[in-house]
Amino acid sequence: MVVPAVAMRGVDLSLGRGAARVHILRDVALTIGKGEAVGVVGPSGSGKSTLLMIMAGLERPDSGEVEIDGVRLGAMNEDALARFRGQRIGIVFQSFHLIPTMTALENVAAPLELAGAYDATARATAELEQMGLGNRLSHYPAQLSGGEQQRVALARALCPRPSLLIADEPTGNLDETTGNTIVDLIFNLPARRGATLALVTHDAALAARCDRVIHMRSGKVEETPAAVSV
Repeated sequence: MVVPAVAMRGVDLSLGRGAARVHILRDVALTIGKGEAVGVVGPSGSGKSTLLMIMAGLERPDSGEVEIDGVRLGAMNEDALARFRGQRIGIVFQSFHLIPTMTALENVAAPLELAGAYDATARATAELEQMGLGNRLSHYPAQLSGGEQQRVALARALCPRPSLLIADEPTGNLDETTGNTIVDLIFNLPARRGATLALVTHDAALAARCDRVIHMRSGKVEETPAAVSV
């Protein structure tokens, strides 16, 4: 039996209290095959980003099960979940979330160092060079363009060689030309390493590059063609 990269069953999530309580996700069932690139689209407020946050273990559902590479996220405490996420899941946001007081190299190496990697600096340097940033290692985020900052963020996400890359509107703060460069990196580098990609986007052309597109509306998955097994 092939274990999928992502398996979600009966996932529900509500936020807020009393009359202000909002049902964000409703009985979501989703399977993503290993090595598959899946685009998640839908109107604002449909639950796309929340779906990714639950997939990444950054948000816990009220009910239902989430498995990544056959491992149940709900069975882990916060420390174990953080370790698992650091090893298996890379995350890229629309906002770059770089630490302003750290250089590009330090931003990428920091998660590896926290995980105890002895070769964190060498691995971070190699990843940044893959991104075309070999001459920006000692630059701070404020000294980098938006596209360069997003490449640093992508290098940080990919450096641990995760099996799953999650990208939430990764080109939302970039101009078209710069965004296209980031998109090429997001699709090419993880694919060469056999990683699975889950991508939220409002860009129809970007979604069309995925193997499969999932539509969400009002917290529900409206369309889920059969997952591709790789």
